[in-house]
Amino acid sequence: MASSKDKNKNNKATILSRYGVITVAFMIFAIIVGTQLFNTTMIEAPAWNERAQKDFAKIDTLKPERGDILANNGNILACNLKVYDIKVDLRHSKVQRKKLIWAQIDSLADSLDRYYPRRPGLLSMHPDTIKKYSWHTRLKREFEKDPGKRTRALRFVKGGTLEDFNRIKTFPYLRDFKGRGFRNPVYVEERNVRIYPYGRMAYRSIGRVNENDNGEFHGYSGLEKDLDSLLYGKEGYAKKVTMTSGVSNWVTKPTQRGFNVQTTIDIDLQDMLEEQLLQICKESNAEWGTAILMEVATGEIKAIANLENINGEYGEALNRAVRGFEPGSVMKPISLMIAFEDGLVKSVNDGIDCSPFQRTTDPHAPSYKTMKQVIEMSSNTGIARVIFRGYAQDPSKFHDRLTSIGFFEPMHSGIAAEDTPHVRKLLPQDSKGNNITMTSRHLDLARQAYGYNTTIPPLYTLAYYNAIANGGKLVRPHLTKRLIGENIDSTLRITYIREQVCSPETAEKVKQCLREPVWGEHGTARAVRDERVAIAGKTGTAYPVHEHGGGYDVSRRRYAFAGFFPYENPKYSCMALILAPSGTSANRTSGQVVKNMALKMYSRGMLDNASTYTQQRSESTPILAGSTKGDASSLGRRLGAESVKTIKTEPPYNNISVKAMPNVMGYDAPTAIKILEQQGVNVRLQGSGRVVAQSIPPGTSLKKGSVITLTLKV
Repeated sequence: MASSKDKNKNNKATILSRYGVITVAFMIFAIIVGTQLFNTTMIEAPAWNERAQKDFAKIDTLKPERGDILANNGNILACNLKVYDIKVDLRHSKVQRKKLIWAQIDSLADSLDRYYPRRPGLLSMHPDTIKKYSWHTRLKREFEKDPGKRTRALRFVKGGTLEDFNRIKTFPYLRDFKGRGFRNPVYVEERNVRIYPYGRMAYRSIGRVNENDNGEFHGYSGLEKDLDSLLYGKEGYAKKVTMTSGVSNWVTKPTQRGFNVQTTIDIDLQDMLEEQLLQICKESNAEWGTAILMEVATGEIKAIANLENINGEYGEALNRAVRGFEPGSVMKPISLMIAFEDGLVKSVNDGIDCSPFQRTTDPHAPSYKTMKQVIEMSSNTGIARVIFRGYAQDPSKFHDRLTSIGFFEPMHSGIAAEDTPHVRKLLPQDSKGNNITMTSRHLDLARQAYGYNTTIPPLYTLAYYNAIANGGKLVRPHLTKRLIGENIDSTLRITYIREQVCSPETAEKVKQCLREPVWGEHGTARAVRDERVAIAGKTGTAYPVHEHGGGYDVSRRRYAFAGFFPYENPKYSCMALILAPSGTSANRTSGQVVKNMALKMYSRGMLDNASTYTQQRSESTPILAGSTKGDASSLGRRLGAESVKTIKTEPPYNNISVKAMPNVMGYDAPTAIKILEQQGVNVRLQGSGRVVAQSIPPGTSLKKGSVITLTLKV
């Protein structure tokens, strides 16, 4: 048996041998480290230094936050929203180490299908569709792969919130993963998106943004495009620096957030204008319509609407308010303004021969008309003869005269893709040096005077009507009101394209003439008349050109109405342009858009009226409609009314000829509607009380499906 002394010697030898092995291992490791260190710091030093210089010299560009677009009252029309794409890394070490239990995966799929389905309303779809797009199918496909070949970015939610992220982390299977950041396989990628809280309201005017190849968001339409340099902001810069905790980004120049841009858009008026334009477009079966509402004194565009019939549904479309169209007769007041200002006529009562002239006839009597009547009855020959008094000798000077009043200058309204008017200068030779006869130039001059052979955007036409209402001051139409930024709050001043395009006296004369189409006995816009709001304006019609050439398309017309209200003290100017099938009129289409806007604004007390129409109606004599008991007096006493006015109602006709429009004058609204609807006529109402006017006269040939407007009054 070995002694304890021998055992101690053996243990010591064993320990020393082990220390020797460890020492040798450390020496070998030290030699390797030293060799590598020498190699890195001495032999490969130039290469590493060059790489370090590149990394530290690299400047990262930091993207700024885009500014908001605001309505006139500060409501947000466009802004940024931080959203999160929620993903899971299926190659994460924790996922690979976790035992795969299919029951947990199925439970996870059930939760995702319920809260974050891959298709909206998936669970109510056909079983084959559910199977195809269910999370069960998607997760099974991933987890059946080799762990090293699974995706690192399986997205559960696109554009979610932090609440969504926190909820998903509590789902079966995922709840077992603890830790934050890279320690957890469930993660989010943060990004900004541009949102529009009012949806497609004023879509073309507000505009939209696109992301370019560099990840920058820039506007491609509307205000987003025109004001992009202000909204985008200024980029910042960062570079790599060494810190005590390692290498980090050091911001050398911080980003500067873009300006918030406050627009002139009034949300309530915008909603009203879109509603009225939509109503008239539907009634007239229009292909498209555009309308603009502007404040006379400031040129602020309060509302702008564009609708187009796409597959039977009307939606926001191309902004035709700034696209050029042949204007038709809405050009006549502008021509008359020039005639007054040039002294070609002196007074609104000066007369002109309206007999046939330059291949144009005037079918309206009398053949000799005053300036008021020329505009009232929309005489082509009358306005052409007036312009010929000053420009027949040299027709090219009419273009020069338009130039002098800023007619061809860009508006810079803030609306993208803005066209300028085109009126051909009537020179004696064309661009190729060919002679043009005076006869041909005279014919073109006459047509230009009454709105043909020209293209003018509706916004330009309205701007000059606005100038007439504004005493001759051509204020610049604009959508931008104020810029708000860091340490900056700037309200943009009102600017003028021309301080005066005509004298106040001339403006007043044209204003008087513009009253006649609505209020004159033979006016072309008599249906726009309403006693509550005095509207002045002019109708205009023009045939569109065939899309593939070949002259005018007479099956359709563009119907225009431009004007302002209230006549005595104009506050707003408004224009509507509608392309619809032939057979109606500007009086019944575009004119009604302007009229309905004026009445709605009046009813809300927006025209400096002492009280709204609703208030006036509530203070008027109570109406007891449909009472057949003869108890009007007793009911009036109970209501505390000093006097009571009743409307007689009678049962609907039973013996009316279906071939003629009934006479419903004097009836209350329910009875009149019942009478007319029995004959297949659709009814629109304006006002309240009894029927005092009907748009289709009694005895007119009756067409089922036609629309009649009944004017009601207390």
